[in-house]
Amino acid sequence: MTMTKRALARKLGTTGLAILLGSWTATAASTPARADALDDIVEAGVVRIAVPQDLPPFGVRRDDGTLEGYDVEVAGLIARDLGVRLELVPVTSVNRVAALLTNQADLVVANLGISPERARAIAFSSPYAPFFLGVFGAPEVAVQAPADLAGRKVAVTRDTLEDRELTAFAPPGTEILRFDDNGATLEAFRAGQAELVATGNVVVADLARAHPGQKIERKLTMRESPAGIGVRRDRPELRHWADVFVLHKKLGGELDRLAREWLGGPLPPLPAL
Repeated sequence: MTMTKRALARKLGTTGLAILLGSWTATAASTPARADALDDIVEAGVVRIAVPQDLPPFGVRRDDGTLEGYDVEVAGLIARDLGVRLELVPVTSVNRVAALLTNQADLVVANLGISPERARAIAFSSPYAPFFLGVFGAPEVAVQAPADLAGRKVAVTRDTLEDRELTAFAPPGTEILRFDDNGATLEAFRAGQAELVATGNVVVADLARAHPGQKIERKLTMRESPAGIGVRRDRPELRHWADVFVLHKKLGGELDRLAREWLGGPLPPLPAL
């Protein structure tokens, strides 16, 4: 049974208690405090954030080599609020999680859909961006239900959430064409290699803006999948900071401003973890 200080005083006397408490204080003072990831970032003066380089409007590499997009601007807000320099780590869809787990990045802001499967490997902040996964195609392609995918070619980016959803979603006889990055996936669809493409709503919106002559519409919704900021599971203090950041930017209107600029509409209500 643990003794209270009063019981210890009765047992040891005032002098004995003072000696014991002094010993505890000295022990605590001699034990170095464990630095956390958030403190490490602030002390280093730089935060490394993985952002997409092939996924407009979230992130794309321009001709001059610079990166731009919704996620790139969110990364800039993070660095500003931390008071540190931003180091962008360009990634593609297939290496977003790997960049975090191999310590190439401190955070991932790369349209990373929150899922139970991914949460086994990394932690997420509350959602900061809207996103749903669907199957899209030209108006004349008659697809109204998953069964209608049988016998059709569907392009998708390999090892992404939409790849896994499509694999589980599509009936036997669907020809799934997998590509290594989003640019190749969309180009295959535009070139007619596939009748349909499985991707996110904002990706299709960006495609329609870039190529107004190409008609494309949603055929099927596979999953609502808002994006969260990815954090290593062993860095809870950094994840908590990311949650506070997202809440602050929702309430302050910064995320709504970015959504209108890059995603073509206001930021919709998003769930919280």
